[in-house]
Amino acid sequence: MHSTNYVITFVFIITTVVAVGLTGLREATKPLADANEAIFNKKGVLNAIKVPLGDDPMKWDGAEVESTYTSKVKPYVFSYDGTAKEGFIAIDLERDRDKINKIPLESRPLPLWVYEDNGKKYYIISVYGKGLWDKIWGTVAFESDLKTLAGTSFDHKGETPGLGAEIKDNPSFSAQYVGKKAYNDKGEYVSVIARKGGAKDKRYEVDAISGATITSNGVSKMMVEGIQNYEHIFESVKKLGL
Repeated sequence: MHSTNYVITFVFIITTVVAVGLTGLREATKPLADANEAIFNKKGVLNAIKVPLGDDPMKWDGAEVESTYTSKVKPYVFSYDGTAKEGFIAIDLERDRDKINKIPLESRPLPLWVYEDNGKKYYIISVYGKGLWDKIWGTVAFESDLKTLAGTSFDHKGETPGLGAEIKDNPSFSAQYVGKKAYNDKGEYVSVIARKGGAKDKRYEVDAISGATITSNGVSKMMVEGIQNYEHIFESVKKLGL
């Protein structure tokens, strides 16, 4: 029979070896995990323009995503006031969205992507909010007038399948946003609202998800605040001719 000290020492050694092995494995696989996450987030950016593209970037393989993103997308990072913000990579901000969105708005880096193909441009922004159970987020694409929505792509952490999760799972929900106006005829900001019971003014509203009022309200709040965060940036985009 082994002594107590022997058993304790043996357990300590085994635990240490396993811990070191797991740490090494995690470090070895981290570059691949980071690359896969970057591909997924790039799909989310491109998915905001799936309607004008006439395709579903979420179904593309990594090579097609990288090729399209590299050749047709120019990423930028701005401060809330519309000035360029150095030291950040736009797509990495999507990976770190939970941490980034805890930063006060005045100091927060805000990503913007400009997709250009055959003379047509789309401006894609990132939005972040709260659903019924947890965080929700998405990307919103604008036409070149920076007033008309070209599309949206939404995702969530824990909304109810068949209800709140429809913001991601039901393509017809996000498709409603195409062509909606974030500004009225006077140039005043109005955003785009998901209205319970159905859109009343179809220029600025979409139908909320039946049975998912809180999630729909969360999407509306996310859109109102998220787009508004970019108003100074949109002015800079116009001045710079991006």
